[in-house]
Amino acid sequence: MLISMANIALKRLLARLKQLRSAHDLTQEGFAELSGISYKYYQAVEAGRKPDLRLSTLQRLANAYGIEVWQLLSPKAPTTKLPVKRR
Repeated sequence: MLISMANIALKRLLARLKQLRSAHDLTQEGFAELSGISYKYYQAVEAGRKPDLRLSTLQRLANAYGIEVWQLLSPKAPTTKLPVKRR
């Protein structure tokens, strides 16, 4: 049962990450830069090859969208606040 719950949570997280990235018209590389995570690492996260994420990584992912970590797993899509890009 515990493994099943972990799989459900991971699938929800991966779907939400893709949903948010798509909604903001970001590439994986663009979002990785925005969140401060390496592109290759983020690519592995979104592909499900990094199932054991640290809380600090989840915080970076959430912070990049201006949301809280719990909102990454919420059934309802969060309202996000992307930071203004500096030039």
